[in-house]
Amino acid sequence: MVRRSGQGWRVGDEELPDLLSAMVLADLLAPELPSSPPPAAGGGQEAGEIGDAEREAARLRVTVAQLERALATRVRVEQAIGIISERRRAPPREAFELLRTVARADGTRVADLAARVVDSATNPLLILPEDLARPPRQPRARGKSPRHVRVGE
Repeated sequence: MVRRSGQGWRVGDEELPDLLSAMVLADLLAPELPSSPPPAAGGGQEAGEIGDAEREAARLRVTVAQLERALATRVRVEQAIGIISERRRAPPREAFELLRTVARADGTRVADLAARVVDSATNPLLILPEDLARPPRQPRARGKSPRHVRVGE
């Protein structure tokens, strides 16, 4: 589902610059995609393939290190998605797209912006980009409440 590409990471048809965004999007898309069969196991290795195997192992070590870093910040991003979903009354996919769009517009990393959104849940003085700030509350309609209105008035 998440594959490395020349420009970053590919999730389905979408190209993403950082692994964290790719992982979060992959999780959001997972229920929508059909499952694929696991890859077939390879046979024995010849002498020329050993060098290839060593290069592949080095590449996989780099990928594992990137995955570990991404997992360390993933919880914060998912919390931010939940906060934005609640504030905007939007589904998680839409909240993630909004978070990613605002991060790109501000020139910040998704993980850094997500941390600010999470911190804003407990610190109302923290200033967020306008698109992620709490929507202004609508003033309540003035007048008598229904329980104070007498029948026949």
